Amino acid sequence: MPHPTKQSVLFPELISKPAIVAFDEPEVTSDGGSLLLKAVDDQTGLTDRLAAALTDPREPGKVRHSLRDMLRQRIFGICCGYGDANDTARLNADPMHKLLLNRDPVDGDDLASQPTLSRFENQRRRVDLFRLGTALADTVISAHRRRLRGSRCKLITLDLDATDDPCHGNQQLSLFNGHYDSWCYLPLLAFVSFDDEQDQHLLAAMLRPGTAHCKVGAVALLKRLIPALRRAFPKAVIRVRLDGGFCCPEILDYLDATDVQYLVGMAKNSVLEARADKDVALAQECFAIAGHPYAVYGQQRYAAGTWG
Repeated sequence: MPHPTKQSVLFPELISKPAIVAFDEPEVTSDGGSLLLKAVDDQTGLTDRLAAALTDPREPGKVRHSLRDMLRQRIFGICCGYGDANDTARLNADPMHKLLLNRDPVDGDDLASQPTLSRFENQRRRVDLFRLGTALADTVISAHRRRLRGSRCKLITLDLDATDDPCHGNQQLSLFNGHYDSWCYLPLLAFVSFDDEQDQHLLAAMLRPGTAHCKVGAVALLKRLIPALRRAFPKAVIRVRLDGGFCCPEILDYLDATDVQYLVGMAKNSVLEARADKDVALAQECFAIAGHPYAVYGQQRYAAGTWG
């Protein structure tokens, strides 16, 4: 019986002999582009910083896979589209994934197994997550401080936003979110951009339950990120941008007490619509003349009835 992974294909109009296409080469990978990820990590030192932020409770004599190797294995795997730790069962011997961890792609030891990675993830405590978040923010800020030479940056824009992370199964704190119509987590993400650059760079991420209000964790995140950015870029103006989900007294009070510029969206209601009538009419008139969207700025005093 012929090998099941070989197929004979005949192209009579091109050649009189059969062409054999074989898919059973033992050392083949489809993740060659991941070498670029390794180069970026080697340059920024991100996984080194993340590993240094963790403590290892294992007995040294029984350790086969270092914290750095397991972090790299998991992070590179996710970046290549293998989000499930179960994918490790078919990837821990992949030549490219071994090469990413500086192991011989053919003769090097296999990577950590799925149970080993699962134990590694489940051993993490809240203090570990805090330290990982700090290491990520410090790495991103340091990289851009070197790139921009610190004093050259005039404006830093900090954006916070929540996004849905759909879940499958009965994961803890995965709850149904009516807005996204799914069972999910609702992580809070922070992005930073510099001067008039269009690129936004992930600075921090906070995992939250699927029904968390936008404001949960926002002030704590701002209290960590704004001072870190100010230390790195002392001459830059910091501008915070938030959508309407973050519009609440706690966040506005914090921003008022902090030396930053800020823009916060507000949910539409009849009172605001009435007060904005003249500004909206002016914007429509400018649009009719200019032929493109036109920004109009006005000023009003407004407070929700339950606010101080």
